[in-house]
Amino acid sequence: MADDGAKAVAGGELGRLPAWPRKPLNNSVIAAEQAHRKRSGLPLISDEDVEALKVGQQMSWERGDAPAAAPGAPVAAATPSAAPPAPAPAAPVASSATLSPAGAELMKGGFKWSKSSIAAEQARRKRNNLPALTDTDVALLLGEGPPAAAPIAPAAAAQAAARPAAPAAARPAAPMPTVSQVARTGTATKYVGTPAVGTSKAAAAGGVASTGMIGTEADINRRRLVWTGVVAFLATWLLAFFRFFLPRTLFEPSTVFKIGYASDFGLGVDTKFQQKFRIWVDRVPGRLFVIYAKCTHLGCTPDWKPSENKFKCPCHGSGYDSEGINFEGPAPRPMDRAHVELAPDGQVLVDVSRLYQWPKGQASHFDDQGAFLSV
Repeated sequence: MADDGAKAVAGGELGRLPAWPRKPLNNSVIAAEQAHRKRSGLPLISDEDVEALKVGQQMSWERGDAPAAAPGAPVAAATPSAAPPAPAPAAPVASSATLSPAGAELMKGGFKWSKSSIAAEQARRKRNNLPALTDTDVALLLGEGPPAAAPIAPAAAAQAAARPAAPAAARPAAPMPTVSQVARTGTATKYVGTPAVGTSKAAAAGGVASTGMIGTEADINRRRLVWTGVVAFLATWLLAFFRFFLPRTLFEPSTVFKIGYASDFGLGVDTKFQQKFRIWVDRVPGRLFVIYAKCTHLGCTPDWKPSENKFKCPCHGSGYDSEGINFEGPAPRPMDRAHVELAPDGQVLVDVSRLYQWPKGQASHFDDQGAFLSV
């Protein structure tokens, strides 16, 4: 007997459990009661009584049976004088319909069926390749038929006839169904109450598959798109990896080149090599020289103005005459001249890597050998 309010009823310990009649208890309440009994030195609730509490039925000692043994305790041998359990009362069924063997077995359990529990039973039978319940079975399990006796299938009738009848004096007036009659076969659920909408358990309870169809056209296209993206990403990184080993060089035009024969150029400034080699070919009476097209102020490329007979820098306004001599703007000195000479074939050979200058306030190098050709 517990010292904190435990109650003894019909030879069993009620503890903190509510007295009969009571509603079905969930796992957390039963676990708390088991812990309380263990701390208080009371006998633990047996597995049979736990199942009875979950479905809202009386425990064995509350029904007047022998007190249930605690888990782990030795079980006493059954005596020959023990009376057989009373058969379950026949459930009311409709007289105008016939139950299938599966429906008859479920009706004998005395369980109160709902639409969700029937859907779960249908799903379980489908998974286990068992025959599904008929529409008549569903209607009778829901209690929609009139309360009259319905003919039982031959297999169920033969099973009921083979069962020995109990004496009338030993049969109680209104016996309660036992736990064995309420329990059903199948996988036990791990939750209490109705599964939440949107969960896999709720889908299974309603007989709906929790996963979509596999191998559809949309599924195949989705997989193909993902793999295409993965392959493209890996290929890009592979190309970048091999590009790392290639030399990074700049291909510049040669500094030594031929521009043709001296007789090809007339008097004045020729600008046809300005874009390709950045030079102007200038011919005056008795001489031919090449001006390197680079402003001596900050390195811009001046423009040739034929109408004004001068070179004009577009950056800062420096001006040069037709021979590249500065006369206006911030340019400090004349533009440089490239080395020229005659090639063996008679063409003019230009080398822009060798330049002749006229530094400010110093002697001019424009008259040095190689700064011009005599024509």
